[in-house]
Amino acid sequence: MTQPLTATTTEGIARLPRIALVGVHGFGERHLDNLGRLSANGALKLVAVADPLPPADGTLGPDVNVFSSLDELLAAGTTPDVVIVSTPIQTHAPLALAALNAGAHVYLEKPPVASMAQFEDVMAAAASAGRLVQVGFQSLGSAALPAIEAMVASGEIGDVRGISATGMWLRCKAYFQRSRWAGKRSLNGTDVVDGVATNALAHAVATGLRLAGARTVADVESVDADLYRANNTESDDTSVVRVRTTEGTVLTCALTLCAPVQSAPSVTIYGTLGQLTLFYTEDRLEITSPQGTRTETFGRTDLLENLLAARTEEDLLSPLSGSGAYVSVLEAIRTADSPRQIHPDSVTWEGEGDAAHPVVHGIESLIRRAALGQATFAELGAPWTVSGETAPDTNGTLDIDGSLHINGTPVATLQDGSRIRPTSSPRPYLHPVRTLAGTVVTDHIPEDHVWHLGAGVALQDVDGVNFWGGRTYTRDAGAYVWRKDHGRIVTESAEHSEGHRREQLSWLGPDGAPVLREQREWRWSAVGTSAWKLTLDFTLESATGRPVLLGSPGSNGRPQGGYGGFFWRLPKVGDATIWTPDARGEDAVHGTTAPWLAWSGTFDAGTANPAHVTGDPGLGHPATLVFLASPQAPDPWFVRHSGYPGVGLSLAWDAPVTTEPGHPVHRTVTVVVTDGFLATQDIEQLITTLGEPA
Repeated sequence: MTQPLTATTTEGIARLPRIALVGVHGFGERHLDNLGRLSANGALKLVAVADPLPPADGTLGPDVNVFSSLDELLAAGTTPDVVIVSTPIQTHAPLALAALNAGAHVYLEKPPVASMAQFEDVMAAAASAGRLVQVGFQSLGSAALPAIEAMVASGEIGDVRGISATGMWLRCKAYFQRSRWAGKRSLNGTDVVDGVATNALAHAVATGLRLAGARTVADVESVDADLYRANNTESDDTSVVRVRTTEGTVLTCALTLCAPVQSAPSVTIYGTLGQLTLFYTEDRLEITSPQGTRTETFGRTDLLENLLAARTEEDLLSPLSGSGAYVSVLEAIRTADSPRQIHPDSVTWEGEGDAAHPVVHGIESLIRRAALGQATFAELGAPWTVSGETAPDTNGTLDIDGSLHINGTPVATLQDGSRIRPTSSPRPYLHPVRTLAGTVVTDHIPEDHVWHLGAGVALQDVDGVNFWGGRTYTRDAGAYVWRKDHGRIVTESAEHSEGHRREQLSWLGPDGAPVLREQREWRWSAVGTSAWKLTLDFTLESATGRPVLLGSPGSNGRPQGGYGGFFWRLPKVGDATIWTPDARGEDAVHGTTAPWLAWSGTFDAGTANPAHVTGDPGLGHPATLVFLASPQAPDPWFVRHSGYPGVGLSLAWDAPVTTEPGHPVHRTVTVVVTDGFLATQDIEQLITTLGEPA
């Protein structure tokens, strides 16, 4: 057992813990302030500091020895009980090893080390020396953390669906000029791993991991690191880090130093009945439950005081062993490819000189979407990511990355949906879909409904399985509720030729058992010089050997909620006009049957390819979508505009449809995608040209 650091001498006089601080500038200045407070309270004695640049005269008391290095401090016979290491990242491990070998306990600033190998070395040295190592993640001293754990355990917010950590800070050029190591991944061959997730907003990651129950290396199953930079640095300043724990919890950390304004970072636990959001720099907790929303503020234990009082590692609030999960994240970032530079057209610099700072366009929305959808920036299709670029055309119609082409122009990309979060019912879909001029006319993983996925097929009730995503509307509840009923749709096989793709898909329930088999066909071709048409043909058949009911919120008692089947999620559209041959406006066309429905307006999403946005003034792009009804059945149109922009053909408007072996449900939908605004006369002429009944 480790003895308390306040000891009693042979003369019976209590001896205060002797503290040495290595690194007195930068964050070391905060440690000096804290040491002054604790010294004045009679809790410790600061005996020495070490720094190549001595502190200003008058900063320290006359009995504090000053050295240029820790080696010099230890060689002088100074015997500190605790060494605080507040130095550049790359020096943490060697300084900690030296202090432990000298018999001192260590308070190690974050990040504690710069690699997993260093973590293991320091852990071994601490065990050999029988000394404690506390890591300076101050947020882990918050009394909010055990309170949150108790609330989750009590079921106040239901079952945990996931956790996110978000941080939107801004840092200017001077921030990256403050030292030689700032913004570096390595320095002279030595790992540094500075970056938004490993240093500036490291507390967001550490706090999120703690609330996800991930403390040790063994608690982490996988880490996805999606790293970018807007600054002229080596390290990332805008990133998503997604961690899956061995218990299956997903923590998504969406972080940037390139926000337009700085806001308080937070960690949110999403439950089936509510959520908990901790603003960890303020120890402020916002609790949303069926009883309403309330806010509580908590106190915080100082980590140095905690170390001084500790007898064993179990007494520490932020032990080195408890940062193993965090070091797993750091190691994933260290070994990842270098951060990709964000295209300059997606960045605006604000301020002058060293006070200038970059603002990534739309970063606030992207951060929120990443957190809510458990998605990386690449999976969201941010225009400055790999997914926002177009791969070389390999066969003239379908790229190796799933892009559909018309005469060499990319018009859509097939997504397999495999990285979509489970509660969004993973499934294949098209996104982005573009006009021939490059305007994006679909959206996916939007803030308002992160389970809306481009253009495709989805149903909320297939014999009780949710293949739509999000909450499920039940007749018993008379409301939408979170249930563990989400299925997924997987592609079993696919074949394609010029302008045509045929797929065999399986609709799998939560237990992995097949519920439906689907045969899906995509066909695409040009219609003149400014339009092209996309046809989706799908056939759904029972895979259970018995009849399967295909339902919707509408068939389960939700008035006007008959969505399901074909669905097309649009991006933000300005000055939208929605009409059919007989009606105009959302309310007038929703729930009606008509041979076609048109949607025109100014699409603000622009294009998903950075090469297309150079010089784009961002004023929006006029486009029109013409949806042709299925010839197989008079399915009503499902239309949303005021809440979110979306169009679908309802397979089960107010009653379920049955599919059974040998008697499948078959639908065909054609969409004409055009640049510019079309009038009714134009649409009628276009449909006639296509050979379709008007």
